[in-house]
Amino acid sequence: MDLGGMTLLWPEMLWLLAAVPAVVASYLWLLARRKKATQRYANLPMVEQAAGTGGKYRRYVPPVLFLLGFCALIFAVARPHAVIAVPTHQETIILAMDVSGSMRATDIEPNRLAAAQEAAKAFIAAQPRHVRIGVVSIAATASVVQSPTNNREDIVRAIDRFQLQRGTALGSGILISLATLMPEAGIDVEQFAYGRSSQSWMQDPARKGEQEKTVAPGSNTNAAIVLLSDGQANTGADPLEAAKLAAARGVRIFTVGVGTVEGATIGFEGWSMRVRLDEDTLKNIATMTRGDYFQAKNAADLKSIYKYLTAKLVLEKKRSTEVTALFVALGAGLATLGAILSMFWFNRIL
Repeated sequence: MDLGGMTLLWPEMLWLLAAVPAVVASYLWLLARRKKATQRYANLPMVEQAAGTGGKYRRYVPPVLFLLGFCALIFAVARPHAVIAVPTHQETIILAMDVSGSMRATDIEPNRLAAAQEAAKAFIAAQPRHVRIGVVSIAATASVVQSPTNNREDIVRAIDRFQLQRGTALGSGILISLATLMPEAGIDVEQFAYGRSSQSWMQDPARKGEQEKTVAPGSNTNAAIVLLSDGQANTGADPLEAAKLAAARGVRIFTVGVGTVEGATIGFEGWSMRVRLDEDTLKNIATMTRGDYFQAKNAADLKSIYKYLTAKLVLEKKRSTEVTALFVALGAGLATLGAILSMFWFNRIL
């Protein structure tokens, strides 16, 4: 039985709710009988004075709490199941960050690189201590500036060491990140950089058995890549070919685009150039690997994106879980509260 996202394993037990009207009728009958007996043996004005003005309505609060608790316990007997987000077993995350010259643009204050560094540090600090984080820098070539580690200080120092360079090799950055996550895969970045496709790599006789190792895109919950870039790939391996290889390994790539599609003009040492965000490529990378794409137009966007990614990576896996215990606790809590209020107000339970 489906109740708006919640299912019941034993829905037939809900027939017990038919007893609720009988319980209410019995209580009202006992209340009327008790009132009649009180009026017979006591002075009516004294009874009304003792009850007080608010007593007329307050005396119904404990019974209502008992009734709600009773209904919650009946619902618990039906064994409800709900789809909830649970902590994943994410083990390693690679932060692949564009450090090309266009990251000096100041449309995001104080500049794109500085804003990205601060947001990345906040992301790192929010990760569970057991998660290993590696850092890859992307310019004309890609390189590992910090191997996956649990040492947060080393990761932050690696990000602080970023130096702006020329070129944007997004595909190489993805391949380096993937090779760092899965060193046993034997990914040859240079071969991809010179035009070899992911399909031909998988079909290479030297990679016999690799085809059988491919998994569904996004199925690897132990590793993920967060790719941040503000420009277009202009060198190195094809980003989409690299994304195909990541998808075949089940590794999700979450892409963050910094800037706008219209672009911004930057100048440095007497030259100027216009840098544009290649949203289409970043969106395709995310879609192919079952990740998500985000656009950051300012520093606040960057921080919000990394905050969202923290929650998504830590509480990403969803499964149907029996929540009977929650309804038992709710029912017991309501009944206990009703008993406490009844004792406090009337020196009796109901």
